Amino acid sequence: MPESRIGQRVALPWLGSACGECGFCVSGWETLCEAQQNTGYSIDGGYAEYAVANAHYAVLVPEGVPPIEASPLTCAGVTTYKAVKVGDVRPADRVAIFGVGGLGHLAIQYARIAGGFVTAVDIEPGKLDLARELGADRVVDASAGDPAEAIQAQGGADVAIVLAAAPSAFEQALRSLRRGGRLVCVGIPAGGVLPVPIFETVIKGISVIGSIVGTRKDLAEVFALHAAGRTTVTAEARKLEDVNDAFEEVLANRVPARLVIEF
Repeated sequence: MPESRIGQRVALPWLGSACGECGFCVSGWETLCEAQQNTGYSIDGGYAEYAVANAHYAVLVPEGVPPIEASPLTCAGVTTYKAVKVGDVRPADRVAIFGVGGLGHLAIQYARIAGGFVTAVDIEPGKLDLARELGADRVVDASAGDPAEAIQAQGGADVAIVLAAAPSAFEQALRSLRRGGRLVCVGIPAGGVLPVPIFETVIKGISVIGSIVGTRKDLAEVFALHAAGRTTVTAEARKLEDVNDAFEEVLANRVPARLVIEF
């Protein structure tokens, strides 16, 4: 890591630190380290004007990337970028993104960068409009019918990435896959359970994959893509004193993508 200097802008991701020595860390899967510490969860760092961080896990923010854009990239960006990676999205793959919002609007862009043909699935017309603006090849309104049937009618998906918090989205995504398809689970519904039909999973060669946030290297790549103008962040600023109102906005589904707390 380059020597840190006063005045450098850095991002503090979810992965606040890891042991650096276990099999996960040395094989490039530091996000699976069992000794990891997480920013704003097991160590301080969330909703703070000042924070102490492990310099080895802080990631430099390139010049030209404003804080209101760097912040969502440090969370939603690196999470969906990794999901596209672990889903092994390849050129001309058909990729279904379930849930367009803070994560989904970035997943659409990363899937397109990887060469995929993207179908965005949501129940909100405004978010489907956002998906179109960001280059989704098709959109499916899940409130108007079974999205799995709509996707299968077009040949099925090679990769389905689920970012929604509704358990039904996971079941729909699984049924949307064609033979050899990969289901990438990212969203975490409270108490959610995914029934996986064993016969179809075996016969069709389906893979079910869990994807957590990306590594420091993944985040550096996310920043590099954004600095080069390859991605767009949809975010609105809020003041710290309005944080409870911001929570209400999110829970009421009134937020197009991401809210960022500014100090």
